[in-house]
Amino acid sequence: MTNLIKLAEMLQDSEITILKSLAKRELVDAHKDLTKSEFYRSAMYLENKKLVDIIRAEKQVVVIDRNGKTALEVGLPELRLLELLRKESLSLSEAEKRLGSDELRFAMGYSRKAGWVTIDNGGLKITAEGRKIKTSEESKLLKKIGNGELDLDKIGELQHAYVVLSKRKKMISTIPRVSIHLRGNALGSEVLKFLPKGKRIERLTPAMLKSGTWKNATFRRYDVEAPVPTADIGKKQLYLQFLDDIRLKMVELGFEEMDGPLIETQFWNFDALYQPQNHPARTWTDTYHLNSPKFGRLPEGKIVDAVRAAHENGGKTGSIGWKYSWNRDIAKQLMPRAHTTSVSARKMAGDFKVPGKYFTIGRVFRPDVLDATHLIEFNQLEFMVVDENLNIGNLMGVLKKFSEEFAGATKVRFLPDYYPFTEPSVQIDGYSPELRKWVELGGAGIFRPEITESLGISAPVLAGAFGIDRLFQKKIASKDIRELFSDDLSWLKRKEVIL
Repeated sequence: MTNLIKLAEMLQDSEITILKSLAKRELVDAHKDLTKSEFYRSAMYLENKKLVDIIRAEKQVVVIDRNGKTALEVGLPELRLLELLRKESLSLSEAEKRLGSDELRFAMGYSRKAGWVTIDNGGLKITAEGRKIKTSEESKLLKKIGNGELDLDKIGELQHAYVVLSKRKKMISTIPRVSIHLRGNALGSEVLKFLPKGKRIERLTPAMLKSGTWKNATFRRYDVEAPVPTADIGKKQLYLQFLDDIRLKMVELGFEEMDGPLIETQFWNFDALYQPQNHPARTWTDTYHLNSPKFGRLPEGKIVDAVRAAHENGGKTGSIGWKYSWNRDIAKQLMPRAHTTSVSARKMAGDFKVPGKYFTIGRVFRPDVLDATHLIEFNQLEFMVVDENLNIGNLMGVLKKFSEEFAGATKVRFLPDYYPFTEPSVQIDGYSPELRKWVELGGAGIFRPEITESLGISAPVLAGAFGIDRLFQKKIASKDIRELFSDDLSWLKRKEVIL
């Protein structure tokens, strides 16, 4: 009983109106006292409280479409043609003037197939069978529907006409209709017995506080535990927000952000990074190339000459080079960048300070088959640390710090590895308690002298990269990397990421 009393005290006036009307079987009167939106909203509130039952029924109805309305007014094209030919035979041109080209084309095809009309010496004539036709099943159906609607299950003997008209352009449409019926139940009837007496107050006003009349007033009880609609506030796309958070953390660690173009020359993407021009990674199977424009511009001659010398004979780096003739035209070819190391190369050739710490987060492009684990464009987090006395131990310390900050790794390990631009090189793994195995987080190394000295840098440059897409995927526990660029609004609203 206590629960029924509380429930009765929570009811709004509109809900009480509906319950009383249902008890008297006078729901029409309740509808008159409330606006349409008030009635529907209150009915749903009552259903949630299990005080009424809402019975929903769906049916299919047939309505007349645009061309069907025209046919309802002036007649179907085939019947209009028969009406004209009853009076006289017509030439095709005259029939076209009377009906119009589109309607004549359809009416001729329909009538000839039915045996109502023939074409004789370029003119149209009605047949004996055609003279018998005064109306058609299709016309009867259009009139039966009229300007309203017709239940699909009430078409009856005109079923064939329905099929025919459904195939004709913009004649009729079949649409769903949902009917809702409200029915009282035992709990709703019982709660009416416990309605509070007298007038209730739903809102406290300043005037009531000032006068003190609230002290003796009866207030409607509020259910503070009742579910409320979710408020979807505006926010950034999850992955973009994640990248901004990473940028902020990098700046907090003392790194300066660098940037570079998405469309790059092969010079900065490969040559400046001491990757030979005959390397298989430079072919169409591993990288994209631009068809138009095909070529870009190389930097000033001093840098190009130093890079060319490093490739051909090692230049002044102490290396023997790759021992081939370096080609400027290949270096000038344009491509969507395959890695953000091209940004590092540009930075080292420009405003590069020693000591210094730099990073970039950027999109790169590589040919692949798009699926749950691969993208053809993705983001990389790349960094450089430069100082006169740095070594591989310093690099491993930076990598460990990154793994703790970004991947939440509590255990890390380093493995020797090979990367085209660095020597020595290491791979860093973090242990995943969820997967119970080691997971590769990134790779790093010290830039080769053929790179740094060709770009005018004598100090060692520590460099590394993390798979930022994979890291985000791990954060959101996603099994499909394509979700990073999802346009599913319900998923975007529901998902949260904590860095």
